[in-house]
Amino acid sequence: EHPSTLTSIHNLGGLLWKQGKLDEAEPLMREAMEGRRRKLGDEHPSTLSSIHDLGGLLWKQGKYAEAEPLLREALEGQRRVLGDEHPHTVIAANNLGALLHARGKLIEAEPLLREALEEQRRTLGDEHPFTLTSIHNLGLLLRDQGKLDEAEPLLRESLEVRRRKLGDARPETLASAFNLGILFLHQGKLDE
Repeated sequence: EHPSTLTSIHNLGGLLWKQGKLDEAEPLMREAMEGRRRKLGDEHPSTLSSIHDLGGLLWKQGKYAEAEPLLREALEGQRRVLGDEHPHTVIAANNLGALLHARGKLIEAEPLLREALEEQRRTLGDEHPFTLTSIHNLGLLLRDQGKLDEAEPLLRESLEVRRRKLGDARPETLASAFNLGILFLHQGKLDE
């Protein structure tokens, strides 16, 4: 349970996650989180990172009900320890908002997604990859809330900037194109 060992365990779990080996990553991410809780305390930045990352992994596995309390805990802790404007706090707000959206909690998700986008535009700029994710996430939420006219400029911006910055073939660009197309379908703009 030396902090360096726990960091290695956490990082190995993260690597396996990025390789798509989610079932192999989960026990390592849990071990790192539990060890950091014991060794460093619940509000140490490394512990909060582990809590957030385990929540994200569980979300990726479709374990939404298990992921939500972890993402909530991480966000609340990061607000207290790091402040509202810290990049980790902003990412946690975006991720919790996106998870709440996925769980159908659309009203609760909106202020988190708006907060994350506003802070990322201010600190990272309009074309940073994290900002583009937040633009896309808020556009999807607004679309799913039936706020189609409000969603359209966000989804258009997401697609245009991703095309320019990432190219047409990147998964992020394709997701933006697909979701803008779904919006047009809902708006009755079949030609678009």
